[in-house]
Amino acid sequence: MYVALLKRPIVLTHANATLHPSGQAEPSRADEFLTQTLKSALALVDIRLIDHFVVAGDQCVSFAERGLL
Repeated sequence: MYVALLKRPIVLTHANATLHPSGQAEPSRADEFLTQTLKSALALVDIRLIDHFVVAGDQCVSFAERGLL
C-alpha cells in the first residue's frame, strides 16, 4: 500500500433513520449519546468525526454548528 493513500482524508457516511415523535429535528439525548460514543470509537483509530445531522421533514440540525461535537 502506498503511504500517500494513507494520508488522504477518509469520508465515512452512514444513513440512519431515527423516529422523532415530535417531527422536530431537535437531537434527543440518545442522538447525543450515540454521537459521542461514535466520536470516541473513531478517535481510537485516528478518525475525526466532523459532523452529525438530524433530519426531520424539511428541518436539519448540525451537531457541529450547535457545538455538540
